[in-house]
Amino acid sequence: MNNQSKIAQSANVGSASQQPLFHEPGELVIRNVNWAGTRALYRKEVRRFMKVQLQTIWAPAVTTLMFLVIFTLALGGANKRVLGVPFADFIAPGLMIMGMMNNAFANSSFSLLAGKMQGTLIDYLMPPLSVSELLLALVGAAVTRAFCVGLALWGAMALWPGVHVTPAHPWAILWFGLMGAGLTAFIGVLTSIWAEKFDHAAAITNFVIGPMTLLSGTFYSIDRLAPVFRAISHANPFFYAISGFRYGFVAAADGDVVVGSLVLLGLNIALGLLCYTLLKRGWKLKA
Repeated sequence: MNNQSKIAQSANVGSASQQPLFHEPGELVIRNVNWAGTRALYRKEVRRFMKVQLQTIWAPAVTTLMFLVIFTLALGGANKRVLGVPFADFIAPGLMIMGMMNNAFANSSFSLLAGKMQGTLIDYLMPPLSVSELLLALVGAAVTRAFCVGLALWGAMALWPGVHVTPAHPWAILWFGLMGAGLTAFIGVLTSIWAEKFDHAAAITNFVIGPMTLLSGTFYSIDRLAPVFRAISHANPFFYAISGFRYGFVAAADGDVVVGSLVLLGLNIALGLLCYTLLKRGWKLKA
């Protein structure tokens, strides 16, 4: 080995030994997006509801399926037609998206609120995650649970006699499923930020989410309503998610699909910005 190689090697060793083992507080180490941290939080949230999937996925699917049984059998709905399709085919997609939206809300409204109640909120606020990364992980896990419930319901309804749930427009199913689940997921994050106990979250579920999903055209066509109630239904954003999702299966909707897409997209953006602002300020999260 010549002298120049020895000098270069000693210089590299010296520069490596001078590098600090620990960074100074406040020094930016993770640049751009912390994908590893976001993925870790997302997996944690998914594993949380998958650990009790009998309660978080299969039980909601069975409960929602009971609506289909009651309305098609007990009420004689098998012989009715709505929007030119059998009644069972009409309500099946609405029940799917209704179950998806309810469970997206249930998942996202639990995480931060449980941290408040159990004193583990610091586990969400302390890791090196930006506000957008934290929000992405929470909403992403809620949407994942929603689609798991939707797939379980679709499989059960596909096997149910007299019900046809063959996709007619897959893009509409994916788009409105994503927009509907994202809408309630953002509402769930807002609820978990605002709520101080589980009773507050239950109140939002019982008095806001439940009525808005049930009174949004899931079991009936709004064309049969009086003009006043029809206008109220059009003011309900859940109506656009259910109508558009139904369009993906039966190629018929009681509302404008394009308008519904734009309304849901705008609401998701607005609610996402509101969640980001409140998380950034630490409202009801930081002392």
